[in-house]
Amino acid sequence: MERIQNYISHLQGVLERLTLLDVKSSIDAIMEAYYADKQIFVIGNGGSASTASHIACDLGKGTSVPGKPRFRVISLTDNVATMTAWSNDVSYEDVFIEQLKNLVNPGDLVLGISASGNSENVIRALRYASEIGCKTVGWSGFGGGKLAEICDINVIVDSNLYGPVEDVHLILNHILHAWIREELTSKYKSS
Repeated sequence: MERIQNYISHLQGVLERLTLLDVKSSIDAIMEAYYADKQIFVIGNGGSASTASHIACDLGKGTSVPGKPRFRVISLTDNVATMTAWSNDVSYEDVFIEQLKNLVNPGDLVLGISASGNSENVIRALRYASEIGCKTVGWSGFGGGKLAEICDINVIVDSNLYGPVEDVHLILNHILHAWIREELTSKYKSS
């Protein structure tokens, strides 16, 4: 029981230490991309790849308002054939950057998720995105790592444990989804 309570207590503390202004800046950047009809790309590894897929699903389907514009969002973690081809033929470190080269345009938004903040394939993709004029958002933990040094906007989860960092990233997705759903429902009711 003590181990369970310790995990829950740690997670509660991490949530209490979230910088809400950074969370709001992350949401604002995603909304700016939506209103400008820009694409949003989401990337991550392991548990963060799963969160990237979840975010793309929630933005693409969960925020849709009948008859109104939808989010143009793609998780670059979802095409196994493409990921394994780039990984095998070039390198795993380039698995996201090579996909971006086919799809991204200046002004698009790239959201990189890395618990450690040091996933090389995420770092390379965000550097490329920044170089061509994309908005970059990083969700990390462990003090932010290299990701925090290169992104326009960062949400850094104050923990050095992978589980709680990944838990909070999923919570951030649901905060994002709830915010956007409410904003779009309210906006389009009045128009």
